[in-house]
Amino acid sequence: MKKWMEKLTSQLDLDTSESKNGQKPITSGMTEDRATLIYLIDTYTKNLLEMDQHPVRKVRETFDNFVREMVQPKENFEKNLFRFRQFFSSYRIDEYTYVQKTFDDFRGIIWDFVDQLSEDFSAEQEEDKLVGQSLEELKEAVEANSIDDLKNQSRQFIDTYIEHQTKRETRRTKRMTSVKKNLELVKKQLNDANQNMRLDHLTKAFNRKSFDEQIEQQIRFFQVAQTPATLISMDIDHFKKFNDTYGHAIGDFILVECVKLLKECFSNEGEFVARTGGEEFCVILPDTGLDQAVNKANSTIERIRKETWLEDGHKLKFTMSMGIAQLMETESSNDWIKRADEALYASKSGGRNRYTIASHIKTAA
Repeated sequence: MKKWMEKLTSQLDLDTSESKNGQKPITSGMTEDRATLIYLIDTYTKNLLEMDQHPVRKVRETFDNFVREMVQPKENFEKNLFRFRQFFSSYRIDEYTYVQKTFDDFRGIIWDFVDQLSEDFSAEQEEDKLVGQSLEELKEAVEANSIDDLKNQSRQFIDTYIEHQTKRETRRTKRMTSVKKNLELVKKQLNDANQNMRLDHLTKAFNRKSFDEQIEQQIRFFQVAQTPATLISMDIDHFKKFNDTYGHAIGDFILVECVKLLKECFSNEGEFVARTGGEEFCVILPDTGLDQAVNKANSTIERIRKETWLEDGHKLKFTMSMGIAQLMETESSNDWIKRADEALYASKSGGRNRYTIASHIKTAA
């Protein structure tokens, strides 16, 4: 089995060892095509949208069931694959509809805002025309050299102008109140959208998009200031067994509690905790050298070992594996992440529940 396939089976906690009765492991006949499909499903599962008709937890459970079926022996594979295509096609349609509706709702708010302003400006123009017409009639009365016409037109123009100014002030007050209300609504929606785009919906850690932006920013800062920075890549050991044993509700509980703990352990200014995958996390430590990062990683692992959680009548414990890489000169973000990930993989291969320091030699792509 190729190295990347071994890493995949390790991450998914798939059985790769012979059982006591001598039966082959369920992954013994896995082809590269099948492993690629499982990898794509696993990656997609880590980036699901929370929808009313498709809660993330239930969709993830469905995808997990398909993965289990796909790692089984070849019989019924085509049938299972057909069922997966049907479900995935239906889900993608609903996902597109959800995104489009969200965009349409936001566009509707902006459109109502613009439409209201347009109506106000149109009313202003109509009022200005009436005042302009009254002013022209006043000019004609001046030129007609008639005191009665001049008195009548002067009185009429003053009444029209006062009424116009009163209406304008009333409209302006109403418009400003309405504009302020709409602007606050739009601002809130933009802030919420921006926050939702930056945070993981379940754990409230920063998401993968935010992590990618932050690590690029850290690279640029390092190039200017030359201050050290360290990346810790980590994941929860045997996380899939929580979902298989207790269900996804307990799995989600573990993820939320894990992030709470990580935020407590990495709470200094600038320390950046992100969920980059299902049970995978990364912490960016600015202004932090390797020794400091190792101390933090070690204390975090020790604390996690001692913690026990009670949820739904279950006594829960978990451990984490970590890979630590200090940023090197002229190193790209991809190289930095890759070294931390390889150190993490070494921790998992070496027994888990530990950290590994990444090599200071860049690895080939």
